Amino acid sequence: MTGVPRYRVPNHAMVLAAGLGVRMRPLTQNIPKPLLEVGGRTMLDQALDRLEDAGVDHVVVNTHWLPEKIEIHLEGRLAPETQISREDELLETGGGIVRALPMLGYDAFYAVNADIVWRDGTIPALHRLARAWDEETMDVLLMLTATVRATGYDGNGDFMMDPVGKLTRRPERQIAPYVFTGVQILHPRIFEDAPSGPFSMNVLYDRALEAGRLHGMAHDGEWYHVGTPDAIKVADAEILEKEGARVRLLF
Repeated sequence: MTGVPRYRVPNHAMVLAAGLGVRMRPLTQNIPKPLLEVGGRTMLDQALDRLEDAGVDHVVVNTHWLPEKIEIHLEGRLAPETQISREDELLETGGGIVRALPMLGYDAFYAVNADIVWRDGTIPALHRLARAWDEETMDVLLMLTATVRATGYDGNGDFMMDPVGKLTRRPERQIAPYVFTGVQILHPRIFEDAPSGPFSMNVLYDRALEAGRLHGMAHDGEWYHVGTPDAIKVADAEILEKEGARVRLLF
């Protein structure tokens, strides 16, 4: 039957929105970073828009800094259905997901940082991730972007990737060709025997790497590293320029 995808899109997702946004001060003094606008829309809504477009029905959003503002903002959305995981203590990426696991079901799910911005290539990135996901060989599938193409990013990259998508860490004092975008698919089994309390997902990435079950997929669209107020200005300008060019092509 034509037109039917030969892959299953995860039905659940986690949006990580609990960070303090310290590097964004003073913009985040009275507003959570995910509620800052880039390209005319909040970063949180952009993440939820893409999850909704992909067909995700249920999203858990964790909160910590000014949680009421995020919770009130989400009351204005009809879809996807959102559930709050409020953290009295900041649990970092790994601890935040562990706390939310009972709300995420038993199957693989998306996890998306709420303070990033990306634009899709020809095929929506979340569909490309779902198509690349192989539950038999993967526990973690990270969406990566080329280090040299990451707008606003000035680091040395995160990962090396072999021809079949297996990842290794960047060697010391070298530049890695790929940086993690903050978009991924995770299987709940990766959290078995996870640390208690606050911890970074890097702990579990390293476990998956050692087991040969940490994989990556190269993003074919744009990705913006939005870590400072100046980075917002850069992303805004580039997004508006590119979207304006697309509109001009239509006429």
